[in-house]
Amino acid sequence: MRTGLLLLCLLMLQGCGTLERADGPPPGHVDASNVPDAVPRAEPRSRSGNPDSYVVFGQRYYPLQDRRGFVEKGVASWYGRKFHGKLTSSGEPYHMLKMTAAHKTLPLPSYVRVTNLKNGRSIVVRVNDRGPFAHGRIIDLSYAAASKLDMLKHGTAPVEIRVIDPSPPATAAAPTSTVSRSQPLPAPSTEITAASTTILTSEAATEPGLWLQIGAYSSQANADKMEHRLRDAGLRTRIIAPSSNDTDALFRVQVGPLNGDSGILTARAILKELGLHPTGRPVDDTRP
Repeated sequence: MRTGLLLLCLLMLQGCGTLERADGPPPGHVDASNVPDAVPRAEPRSRSGNPDSYVVFGQRYYPLQDRRGFVEKGVASWYGRKFHGKLTSSGEPYHMLKMTAAHKTLPLPSYVRVTNLKNGRSIVVRVNDRGPFAHGRIIDLSYAAASKLDMLKHGTAPVEIRVIDPSPPATAAAPTSTVSRSQPLPAPSTEITAASTTILTSEAATEPGLWLQIGAYSSQANADKMEHRLRDAGLRTRIIAPSSNDTDALFRVQVGPLNGDSGILTARAILKELGLHPTGRPVDDTRP
């Protein structure tokens, strides 16, 4: 037990960027505005990062057992390149281009909506780390999350955080022509038919723009596995199912919509971290 608590403390001190430090953005120009918000979904508590209590700098903290209805106002900060790739308190590697955050007491993982009280900007992040431990701060955001709240320049911002309870999977029967799939978002699954092609939609599937194909699978189960992996990485996805006229009968997994060259570069950077290197060119849905 003592060894486990020691490991937790080491992970918190290593992975969380809430201590005073020299940190910075990713190398080169990265347009994080194209990184999609975290998609709330029901998840079990992580095996690490959820002790009954823990101590940092002589202060004892008690992680919550029930997150429902949690709302908090205070100061947010962010952490970036210095901690990229290091383990968070939940045991997951920190990725500065994902929509994640650190909180001292929320169960890991949790999903929260963070609103910048200065400019009204709002995002959804997945809390998978412990912190911040600097005085007066309530949440530590990834570089991508801080960028979308427009708080990189000042380093901190007054925010409100509000827990999001993931909706239960949809149980209603799907239309005959649509393969039944449960969605973690409140919006129900829909079917879009164009040129005899069925699109199994995510929340982004109906949006026009550039879509990058990641793979094509003869089994829908394998396509679903890839889609879940991509969504866990913070990418928006869709699966295009084969129509009765298709000879190859493949389920095509795509990510998007991507906003121009910067969106494509951001998506490829995330895909590279997953060991995926799609070689095809994005398809433009805005063209007839």
